[in-house]
Amino acid sequence: MGWFKRKTEGITTSTKDKKETPEGLWYKCPKCQTVVTSEDHASNFFVCERCSYHERIGSEEYFQILFDDGAYKELDKGLASSDPLKFEDTKKYVDRIKESQAKTNLTDAIRTAYGKCDGQDLVIAAMDFKFIGGSLGSVMGEKIARAIDKAIKTNSAFMIISKSGGARMMEAGLSLMQMAKVSAKLNLLSEAKLPYISFLTDPTTGGVTASFAMLGDINIAEPDALIGFAGPRVVKETIGRDLPDGFQKSEFLLEHGFLDYIVERHNLKKEVSHSIRLFTS
Repeated sequence: MGWFKRKTEGITTSTKDKKETPEGLWYKCPKCQTVVTSEDHASNFFVCERCSYHERIGSEEYFQILFDDGAYKELDKGLASSDPLKFEDTKKYVDRIKESQAKTNLTDAIRTAYGKCDGQDLVIAAMDFKFIGGSLGSVMGEKIARAIDKAIKTNSAFMIISKSGGARMMEAGLSLMQMAKVSAKLNLLSEAKLPYISFLTDPTTGGVTASFAMLGDINIAEPDALIGFAGPRVVKETIGRDLPDGFQKSEFLLEHGFLDYIVERHNLKKEVSHSIRLFTS
């Protein structure tokens, strides 16, 4: 026998009248499980207020953080990948591109832009991991190369924000060629005596790490970012030794001299501006 009995029948809310909480109003930190409103999380630069966990963000969010008043001119916006090798695995490469473009509203895995950072000219090339894992393909290499040309033409500092799974296998050797292409372009930037700031975020791996991501006049990173070439299992099998905990995290790389400093997102614009002034003063 139940202890409680509803005296009035028919007062149950029907399914169609129930008020559901709309998705996306709340953010739960995957590290410390703290729950805040999505609005508060965004206003805090997508960083957890409790544990400082840095959520992955895209090019638009970085542009808004770094450029004065969030104002910038996007470069080579319409440049998109083709399928020179007619590649097909579980699906055709051209179909994979179209799906990613429709899903992300991006043309490829990188956007380049020109604007002012604390009043100083700056060209930024920022990767978007949500587009085929931020993979390095022909378009990424070409857009970075053109962005470097823009920096030289406008006498601007240059910055790459890396967030990549490595080379895009669907373009094979054409993808690998971009490593040398961008590195050569960076040499022209150096000859023009313009600073290159490499900003490594979570994750920066594969061919991007093995080439231009580590060639900055200043190499900086976000806290707890995964940075490496190959995965831990591959590295362990190659060298035949146990690996220290966190050996591919930005803090470990800073300790061993691969980074100049780690910067939290709140201080990113200030630190980048300060670095540019050190080179241009």
